[in-house]
Amino acid sequence: MLYLGTYSIFFFTCPAGCFKRFPSIVLRGSLMSIANGVDPQRVSDPDYELPMVPRVALGMQHVLAMFASNVTPSIIIAGAAGFAFGSADMVFLIQMAMLFAGIATLFQTVGFGPVGARLPVMQGTSFAFVPIMIGVVKSSGMAALMGSIIVAGVFHAALGTVIGRIRHWFPPLVSGMVITTIGLYLIPVGIRYAAGGAADFQVNNPNWGDFSHWSLALVVIIVALGCKFFTRGLTSSAAILLGLIAGYLVGIATGAVNFGAVGKAAWFAIPMPLQYGIEFNMAAIIGMCLISVVSAIETVGDISAIAKGGAGREASDKELAGGTYADGLGSAVAGIFGGLPNTSFSQNVGIVSMTGVMSRGVVTIGAIFLIICGFVPKIGAVVSSMPIEVLGGGVILMFGMVVSAGVSMLSTVNWTRRNMMILATSMSVGIGLQAVPKSMQHLPDTLGMLMTSGLLPVAVLAVVMNLVLPEDAE
Repeated sequence: MLYLGTYSIFFFTCPAGCFKRFPSIVLRGSLMSIANGVDPQRVSDPDYELPMVPRVALGMQHVLAMFASNVTPSIIIAGAAGFAFGSADMVFLIQMAMLFAGIATLFQTVGFGPVGARLPVMQGTSFAFVPIMIGVVKSSGMAALMGSIIVAGVFHAALGTVIGRIRHWFPPLVSGMVITTIGLYLIPVGIRYAAGGAADFQVNNPNWGDFSHWSLALVVIIVALGCKFFTRGLTSSAAILLGLIAGYLVGIATGAVNFGAVGKAAWFAIPMPLQYGIEFNMAAIIGMCLISVVSAIETVGDISAIAKGGAGREASDKELAGGTYADGLGSAVAGIFGGLPNTSFSQNVGIVSMTGVMSRGVVTIGAIFLIICGFVPKIGAVVSSMPIEVLGGGVILMFGMVVSAGVSMLSTVNWTRRNMMILATSMSVGIGLQAVPKSMQHLPDTLGMLMTSGLLPVAVLAVVMNLVLPEDAE
């Protein structure tokens, strides 16, 4: 995702003479020989097939860089739907997140017909839809959410035919506001999780917010920051994942982890379609389709960055259209089976840019690994057994990075009075309505939810004002 792409991605140091123009794709020590047979003159070719060992090593890098961000939206939506932490429904949503991240990635890397950029584009569950999905689930239920995901996915795919003509709708001014708003909306979720969980907060649990909860979140934050800034290579690139693992281990030691769901989960399961049924709620569909436009623009940006950073060229119109088709189709298919919308992940774009390795076969390996995980419910059960405070620590960092990515984009804007007025109006209305949801109480429930989501009013106002107000308004 574009707004998570601000991670500082540092990767493996090259053995002398292995790559002259690119950072190495190998570990030190016993793995220093895995680059044998790699042609440094061909690594910028998407169709170049690396030898299997370095291909697997890089593929796992891609999985580790995106894993925590991929499963987190499923946990948040499960909580919003009222599913108990660690329940079978939460395990199922995590399982679908892995399975359809892998399938959507194959749509991008392998492709079929016009579908797929056929570039190393890693797909994963999108944070951009989370504010809207929370509202839809709370007001209309999972069936309405799945119906809106399917329709929005088809709409998203159709954007591939016109994506080049609407890119100007989302300059840094608009994109920066949208991304910042997503982060600001979601940061309180992380705080509630770190303090003991959203449910306990709502029932005024007297133990909510005590140090026993915060200590687990702080372990995650401290370990993740230490890995990010005081290590290199894989340890640095997977800092948040390692922080979550550290918090999980401390949770086990302190008795905060319940393995009951892990024992009950199957070793293998094939998902059935329409797990939660399907309903078509017009307000939910409109909201999801509008956010699909934002997601499509993110994917265009990621594909462009991959082509530029990995091969030093501009992405072709065919690659941009194919990538958008794959983005939308992946979301629509996920919705049929109870999964959440997908988008391209910018932290994985950073891997391609830093290593210079453009082989789509590398990302295909990562996709296959995710698909295998998606058929093993025990893996989802292990993830869902993580104490909610541990997840909260990781979420605070992830959503804080979302805000910082948006602010970084806004820092490139020329702050004329016109642009300041667009930001002031859009952010004030969007965040203000979110802070005072009763101001929309006379609207139909789902429409009121969309208006108080924070994200949708900001995006619509920003796009419309940017298109309508004259550039020379000073």
